[in-house]
Amino acid sequence: MTHYADSEVGRLATVVLHRPGPELARLTPRNNDSLLFDGIPWVGRAQEEHDAFAAALRDRGVEVLYLANLLAEALAVDDARAELTQAGLEDFRLGDALRAEVRRYLADLDPPALTTVLMAGLAHEELRTGSGVVYALMDRHDFVIDPLPNLLFTRDSAVWIGDQVAVTSLAMAARGRETTLTHAIYRHHPRFAGTQLLYEPGLEHLEGGDVLLLGRGVIAVGVGERTRPAGAERLARRCFARGLARTVLVVPIAQERATMHLDTVCTMVDVDAVVMYPNVADTLVAWTVTGGDEGEPQVFGPEPFLTAAAKAMGMDTLRIIDTGLDPVTAEREQWDDGNNTLAIAPRLCVAYERNVETNAQLEAAGVEVIRIPGSELGSGRGGPRCMSCPVSRASLSAG
Repeated sequence: MTHYADSEVGRLATVVLHRPGPELARLTPRNNDSLLFDGIPWVGRAQEEHDAFAAALRDRGVEVLYLANLLAEALAVDDARAELTQAGLEDFRLGDALRAEVRRYLADLDPPALTTVLMAGLAHEELRTGSGVVYALMDRHDFVIDPLPNLLFTRDSAVWIGDQVAVTSLAMAARGRETTLTHAIYRHHPRFAGTQLLYEPGLEHLEGGDVLLLGRGVIAVGVGERTRPAGAERLARRCFARGLARTVLVVPIAQERATMHLDTVCTMVDVDAVVMYPNVADTLVAWTVTGGDEGEPQVFGPEPFLTAAAKAMGMDTLRIIDTGLDPVTAEREQWDDGNNTLAIAPRLCVAYERNVETNAQLEAAGVEVIRIPGSELGSGRGGPRCMSCPVSRASLSAG
């Protein structure tokens, strides 16, 4: 299999999605904040909406891979099973007695059942053989292994750059196990045999939603609470050393719930066009990082992000399509992921149907919009780009 991506807009060939499952059904008013999910979605409707998203991609010739299937297939490999079982047991809250009980419980599960537990968690009441002080003192609503509702956002845990995959290092402790699952898939699944890892969990914090492939050899990385400057520097060094980039733009992002990652304020819909939250367009800046002599990164700037991006891409300017039409609609549609579009090809993107004004702006600019429902999917504050990890795109020409 050929897996490769050098842009945000090259014709999409293969993508990894995660269909919402029992991990979302585990969300309650008691735990949704700690599990980093804004709302409590209607799971059945979220699945219907996600199925419509996947169908829209398939209708355009995109191969859709599901994370749960990839994980179950990887767990047929003994090393993957041992690795992920151990990761599920490392929570220091368990204690020795309960950890031993959980180990025995997991050992009896076949790969599909183990996949479900690793994604949806293990509730106190499901472990009927539980014993020891920790188990006795747990509330009946607690989880022995926490669910991972944010698996929906497959972009966060991995990003392909060229023919290599960066498995990221998530900053929030509640999401740490997500990358252990993704890491195991890319290391043990037969489809990805021989894939080079550009980045791995345990390195400086870096999240896929902050990484934009602006054009061949040009990468933008948002930094803030999620992706740290050290993570951006580590990624830049590795990309320069492996010939995957000549320029990395490091872009500070104000950390608000609706502007969490770079792709929550700016995504690409054409080789020279971005859809962007207008409230930050004039204030967003970038530091330009290049390889320099002997591989030591050289840093220049800052200057306005759009100016730095156009320069790095060899263009006079980038076309900007605003989220919304005015300050009020812009703020509302920003909250509803109006600019978190997924490009299937130049001037062809997927967006939530609810963002009427932004979609009209896109179409007025010559971009075809494939509208999908997102009333329940949007409860986690993520749009089509967040919910997708492109594995293969057609390469853009060097020019």
